[in-house]
Amino acid sequence: MEADAIIIGAGACGLMCAVQAGYLGKRVILLEKNDQPGAKILISGGGRCNYTNTYATDEQFISENKHFVKSAFTQWTVADTISFFETYGIDGKEKTLGQLFPDGKNAKDVVSVFTSICEDFGQQLICNADVSDIEILTDGFTIKYEKGGKSRTITAPKLVIATGGLPIPKMGATDFALRFARKHGLKIVETVPALVPLTITGKDEEWYAQLSGNSVFCEVSNDRIAFEENILFTHWGLSGPAILQISSYWKRGEVFNIDLLPHQDITALIDAERQQSGKTLLSTLFNRFYAKKFTDAMGKYLPVEKQVASLTKSELELIEETIHRFKVKPAGDKGYDKAEVMRGGIATDELSSKTLECKKVPGLYFGGECVDVTGWLGGYNFQWAWASGFVIAQNL
Repeated sequence: MEADAIIIGAGACGLMCAVQAGYLGKRVILLEKNDQPGAKILISGGGRCNYTNTYATDEQFISENKHFVKSAFTQWTVADTISFFETYGIDGKEKTLGQLFPDGKNAKDVVSVFTSICEDFGQQLICNADVSDIEILTDGFTIKYEKGGKSRTITAPKLVIATGGLPIPKMGATDFALRFARKHGLKIVETVPALVPLTITGKDEEWYAQLSGNSVFCEVSNDRIAFEENILFTHWGLSGPAILQISSYWKRGEVFNIDLLPHQDITALIDAERQQSGKTLLSTLFNRFYAKKFTDAMGKYLPVEKQVASLTKSELELIEETIHRFKVKPAGDKGYDKAEVMRGGIATDELSSKTLECKKVPGLYFGGECVDVTGWLGGYNFQWAWASGFVIAQNL
């Protein structure tokens, strides 16, 4: 055998697994399809890399088994992630809502931490390695891969598949893990784009398009969950943090609500304005909270050019309903090209929650995004990648 384990995929999970295996004196070979490791790390957070979230618990993850991540998160905590990076000169700076970014450094520095530790431990990283076949042996695995037009073969007693999900195909994302799992009879939870912008078509398309570039702080909700962050109007629909978050909980055909003025009561604000000056136009009141372009666009639905004193009871009800329960029925989403992650993946009941070893194929492990574990926006998915990489390494 040429190593203690072969890891396919040098993304967040695969890199952490290789490093942690090194600490335990285990030798691994990392196979990466791209020409450099950490492709998704490098583009995350606009190249700044939101590498964890101080609030991360099992509560911010979607999975058919919502308890599955608890064991991994007990073994590798947010505090472990923070101290790991601090040890290698990366201190966290909180941006908003617990999101930690490298202070004064960027995503390249995060990847460098892993590549330099791998080098120190003598872990072998092979880039431009396109795996073409995996043979399951009685005592391990034989991996066939292509590099530079040549076919090569390596064997090891353990195999880790950490090839990520389907988002961002132009960065080399594939369904490799899912295809391999299916071939060996493992259950797959249906996969769909998550943390993804939503599209609007039909009669409302033009209204959204004319607001392109406008950002509004809102509460976006459905009957399952609510998120308070900015939404961004685009020429094809809606984006921004709050929309990306709700997209993970949205199914085609569903409607969700947007509260365009959270923590305020538009009816009370109109009443207070009437006491001050009934001649104030509704648009003037709106302009205190929204960009003029947005106020003007609301004229399609509301009597924005009316004085507050002359608003009728039915108009007030319409204003209240529109501002606090603005209904949106997206046509679809922008697909894997624009999605940050994928929802669904290899069913968690195929894996041990304590070790992430495949129950049907001893010595085979799956970690990171290819598993049916999807986190919120804001560093949560990285926390799962680091934790799953750590857990697998302990069991190689």
